Amino acid sequence: MTNSIGEIRNADCILITGSNTGESHPVLSYEVVRAVKKGATLIVIDPRKISMTDHAAIHVQTKPGDDVFIFMAMAHVIIREGWADMPFIEARTEEFEAFKESVVNMTPEAASLATGVPAATIEKIARLYALGHRQFGQSIYANRNQLETKNRKLETTRGHSTILYAMGITQRSNGTDLVHVLADLALLTGQIGKPSTGVNPLRGQANVQGACDLGGLPDVLPGYQKVFDAPKRKAVAKAWGLDDLPAEVGLTVVEMSKAAAAGKVRAYYVMGENPLMSEPDLTHIEKVFRSLDFLVVQDIFLNETGRLAHVILPAAASLEKDGTFTNTERRVQLLQPIVSPPGKAKPDWQIIAAIAKKFDEKMGIERTAGYWDFASTAEIMDEAAQVTPIYGGVSHQRLSNGGLSWPCPTPDHPGTKFLHQGKFSRGRGKFYPIEALLPYEQPDEEYPLILTTGRILYHYHTGTMTRRSEGLDWRVPRGYAEINVKDAEAIGLLDGGAVEILSRRGKVRTQARIGERVPPGVVFLSFHWKESPANILTHDAKLDPIAKIPEYKASSVKLVNPKAKRKARKK
Repeated sequence: MTNSIGEIRNADCILITGSNTGESHPVLSYEVVRAVKKGATLIVIDPRKISMTDHAAIHVQTKPGDDVFIFMAMAHVIIREGWADMPFIEARTEEFEAFKESVVNMTPEAASLATGVPAATIEKIARLYALGHRQFGQSIYANRNQLETKNRKLETTRGHSTILYAMGITQRSNGTDLVHVLADLALLTGQIGKPSTGVNPLRGQANVQGACDLGGLPDVLPGYQKVFDAPKRKAVAKAWGLDDLPAEVGLTVVEMSKAAAAGKVRAYYVMGENPLMSEPDLTHIEKVFRSLDFLVVQDIFLNETGRLAHVILPAAASLEKDGTFTNTERRVQLLQPIVSPPGKAKPDWQIIAAIAKKFDEKMGIERTAGYWDFASTAEIMDEAAQVTPIYGGVSHQRLSNGGLSWPCPTPDHPGTKFLHQGKFSRGRGKFYPIEALLPYEQPDEEYPLILTTGRILYHYHTGTMTRRSEGLDWRVPRGYAEINVKDAEAIGLLDGGAVEILSRRGKVRTQARIGERVPPGVVFLSFHWKESPANILTHDAKLDPIAKIPEYKASSVKLVNPKAKRKARKK
């Protein structure tokens, strides 16, 4: 996130896209509601009627994959109407003309033809976002029908607009382009580098931000220092007592499975993850994992992946260990244990250090005394600060008085509330030209519907933890698919009845929930359920060319009514 969570409540306009914020980030969503109650305009662009649409001034209901047309048309309108912040663009950005050329033909009328969203609606949300307009300075709760119309008087000032997005944007074959176009909108309007503005990805899992910060990506060292940047790489190596480190970019998760299928990867070490539920095309993934020579799973509970493991290493849960978590707003926070780990479970860092020492022993590598012998997580943080410039001033001692948001480069630095004030980390902010690309797999006569996946409020990720909670399991004990009334009527489906969902990869059977939450032609299925795993249906046929993310959010499917199928067999 470029900005902090607390700033959301003071925004004048909030654009949420690709994020079911109320269910996936419920605590953070309260800040959005607070802003709306103070008069902020909330715009939601989402295929589903999610909980945040109840608070929105405008809900733009597209089909999965159509949103790129909306974003490009917004940029077109902003440039055409003179709402771009030209002083900001000239002083702080580059490549504007190339971006401008890429959206010149994406008029709101052209986007309307592609998406079905009225051109007037696209023009309206472009103005509201660009100029940071509020609802006449009052809450939409006071009068839900009193939505702001075009008012030139309000255009003399520019309020603060912020963008919130999540995996509905990134888990796409053009996810990098979509992130770029959202950043383009912020640069175009100068809605960045100031309080209550910015481009704010909502990270999907506790400490996933910290894992990335400290090098948990295949192309970077700690602090997002590229492995092919020789001076930075050698500086990290020197701090670790080495001459150099590998300069080759590694594999992403999906690339690893493809390499394993080709026999190039023969062993996996899986920590805190459940690929046998979370990866696309699960039928293929199961074959890949069964073919491995060696599989190690390190986790707090036995999950679907663990059942195939050769070795299981019991790890301590979050409340059983100390250390730090870095949350979605870049805030590093100190964690204290509440209870002791059960049985032989150990904190992850102790397990990793013990294995590393065994590696050295077996491979005959000699280290300086105490190389892997950390006395505490505080020592690990001190080492992390040495090799991670954005964490340079972070220590457990400083965190004991509250969290610090990076960049925090020195011990006397107070942390950074929002990024890019005055200048960008790369110098000038770069505009990226955008091409309107549709999802790889399009509906056809055999598979006429679009499946999109996501989360629900009461369960999390692959259910490894939440489905063991009696209270949560009592509240939502089984999976279901959201289906539009028209699509259900076409095959005689009843609300609450069984439905089969088929794609080119496989089939799942679940309960049908029929209504208007999804538009005709769209099916929603959460991915928490081992009994009806959504990722049997998804694919990895085309990855995002930069991030290598598969397209979880748009797969072609068809629906089958099991009762109708049985009747047909009897006849």
